[in-house]
Amino acid sequence: MSESPALPLTGAPDHPEGAAPHPRILAIPAFQDNYIWMLVDQAGRRAAVVDPGDAAPVIDALQAHHLDLAAVLVTHHHADHVGGLAALRARYPAMTVHGPHNPAIAGIDRRWRAGDSLALDGFGVHFDVFEVPGHTLDHIAWYAPRLTGDDTRPVLFCGDTLFAGGCGRLFEGTPVQMHASLSRLAALPGDTLVYCAHEYTASNLRFARKVEPNSAALARREAEVAALRAAHRPTVPSSIAVERATNPFLRVNHPDVQHAAQAYSDRPLEDAASILGAVRHWKDSAR
Repeated sequence: MSESPALPLTGAPDHPEGAAPHPRILAIPAFQDNYIWMLVDQAGRRAAVVDPGDAAPVIDALQAHHLDLAAVLVTHHHADHVGGLAALRARYPAMTVHGPHNPAIAGIDRRWRAGDSLALDGFGVHFDVFEVPGHTLDHIAWYAPRLTGDDTRPVLFCGDTLFAGGCGRLFEGTPVQMHASLSRLAALPGDTLVYCAHEYTASNLRFARKVEPNSAALARREAEVAALRAAHRPTVPSSIAVERATNPFLRVNHPDVQHAAQAYSDRPLEDAASILGAVRHWKDSAR
């Protein structure tokens, strides 16, 4: 991911479909294709980071922007999302780590469940907590109906549940769980910025075109994503409106997706969760 530099605090690049990055959220590339998201407080002095799988790029970004680390938000237990917690704690002992109710995640100070609301002092934000099992059983998402300031679009940090153009593999959960989780996220306002944790968009859209080969919205989105990657720009954030129009896992009630899933499965599929499960199996098997 070294080819994708962190986004600046101001002057964000053009982005398709009205999903321009929020000026107070920076992308920190990590590993091969992860994004660690950094939210800057209203005074421009402190930051909160989401899913720091690696401490080193977070520390580098904090130093580059002269920020102190106040908080960490965790979505689930996978190592590429929590692997940097211990090193960050050693360097920033006053930080508070917020995460799901999973005792296997070491270093969490406050654990949150569906319906809880987290206020970060000085950040001008309240996060609603959603439980979104499917990828893992402990997965949560952090949703801010608005950030105080000039840009008031809602913000969603969804980890590996919802991707731009796709969804996470079902490592622990079921298609029924993932369908319920994605339906919860799809019901958010259309201008909600979707900050997922990986740069998978191009490959996700290539698969989505197999499911809906005649989709004009997908053709436009593929061209936009190709342009962003050619310019070494992240394709994230997306928006809920974009995902409703182009993400097959949010479109399991659309006749074209249903027909494609049944053709792949070579059998009738009775409900939306079964459609999602078939499309997920197809994606897992695609080359």
